Amino acid sequence: MYQALYRKWRPKTFDDVVGQKHVTETLKNQVNTGRLSHAYIFIGTRGTGKTTCARILAKAVNCEHPVNGNPCGCCASCRGIADGTVLDIVEMDAASNNSVDDVRALRDEAIFSPATAKKRVYIIDEVHMMSKSAFNALLKILEEPPEHLMFILATTELQKVPATILSRCQRHTFKRIESDMLADYVEYVAGKEGFNIKKDGAELIARLAEGGVRDALSLLDQCSACPVINADAVYDAMGLAGNKRIAELLHMILDGDLPSSLRQFNTMWMDGKDPKSVLTELSTLLRDVLMMRVAPKGCRDIISGGYDINTLNEFAQRLSAEEIASALDELQSAAAAMRDTQSPKTTGEICIVSLCCGSGKGEKALVGRVAKLEAKLRGGFVPAVSAPQPAVQHGIAEKYVVPERPAPRETVCESEPDEIDPAEFAEEQPEDIVFAGRPRTVTEPARNLAEPPIQPQPQMYDLQADSADIWETIRTDEVIPNDIRRFISNSGNAYGVISGDVLKIYAESFIYGRLNKPAVMAAFEKAAASAAGRRLCVQLADMPQEKRESRDLEQLGQFPEVKIIK
Repeated sequence: MYQALYRKWRPKTFDDVVGQKHVTETLKNQVNTGRLSHAYIFIGTRGTGKTTCARILAKAVNCEHPVNGNPCGCCASCRGIADGTVLDIVEMDAASNNSVDDVRALRDEAIFSPATAKKRVYIIDEVHMMSKSAFNALLKILEEPPEHLMFILATTELQKVPATILSRCQRHTFKRIESDMLADYVEYVAGKEGFNIKKDGAELIARLAEGGVRDALSLLDQCSACPVINADAVYDAMGLAGNKRIAELLHMILDGDLPSSLRQFNTMWMDGKDPKSVLTELSTLLRDVLMMRVAPKGCRDIISGGYDINTLNEFAQRLSAEEIASALDELQSAAAAMRDTQSPKTTGEICIVSLCCGSGKGEKALVGRVAKLEAKLRGGFVPAVSAPQPAVQHGIAEKYVVPERPAPRETVCESEPDEIDPAEFAEEQPEDIVFAGRPRTVTEPARNLAEPPIQPQPQMYDLQADSADIWETIRTDEVIPNDIRRFISNSGNAYGVISGDVLKIYAESFIYGRLNKPAVMAAFEKAAASAAGRRLCVQLADMPQEKRESRDLEQLGQFPEVKIIK
């Protein structure tokens, strides 16, 4: 029967463990000297050797003839533990045995002396999955166990283990395996198994394993059917897009070529590539580009190694750190959204469109766009100047059309050039003309220095009516809502006074709240502009006390805001 490579090549001694020498040397010395702890906790990511070292330690403390801290593998105890016939070595999974009843059963049987081994060893994997009550039940026996008892806990999430448990255990941290060391181990195993593996294939498997030996051997097992295991074979076996195609996709995105980007994404999807894996690989490339951008001298030690330095440097020259951070945020958000969507392909396409068009949302996207504009300005880019918009008063969103400057007259000049009036020429020419992003300076004709410069005259408006007539026109304008017109029809409720460019409406407190609304104020501004022939700034104020009329209760009762209590 075929056995998976990660099971077949599981280490039998501490010396066989890859990349955890800082842990294995400590455990070997403790076995040699007999200074063993009653409880250990092994911490680390998946596939780094936590459970394997726990089993080796259980063998070593019960071995009849240990060799330099390693189990001999030949005595009855080692053979029995290896084939599972020694009942004194108990391995349990806390993910499925996490209740307080399971821990109570463990505690009741742990007090008995071992049947055949020297020590009864309990290996509890994924211990962070235990409930709070189960941890409390384990606490007492973990603190003061019998001499024949040893606990070995393993977890990937240290923060979920209570501090009371951690303080009673000897802690050992397992680190991720370096890519170079893992690639060499993959080549070694492939050579022993008779696989034709290439250097780039082993390095790619090591990078995809993310520092886990078990993941690396599982990937090698998956690629074992290929005649030659190179990088392309690994990409095909894993359903990945490949670094070359991902680099091409990023080139299209940076060029703003949306049709080509979507075609490239669709081609990879038709080839069976998972949309999430495409975005993940694109994130990996952008992460390497970011490292090249912010740390060009030391980036060789921290980049993934899937792309050559020249490619990364080319992308780094085109992108700022803020733009890369914004794109990474967009990609990670889209990859996370694919877990809950019915169409991952559509989510990926939306992400590609957003990256091409620069329409990302959020603070990071805004920072990226601002950084891009700053880079263009530093390079001499001059943006086109648009006409200023009129200011909005009182938060009113409606905008009014400002009269445009009349276009220059088109006349046929029959006189000589020296007869042109300089003042007329200067008045009709625009002050700032922008051509192709670059201001063009208009040279004025020579002017006598003794003459004072011609000052532009402000445009004068003739109201042709007094303040009272304008207010009468405003308050009867159909732009004003009907209920407001009914209230202000009485001058005792509201009246208007025009001073310069300001229309100030004095209103009784009963109707002040009705008038003080954006839509109503906008209507007053429109009516005022129509009546006065120019734009007036409308302001609202309380009616002075001396202008208010005395009212009886019946008159006040017509206002819905007034409640009369009898």
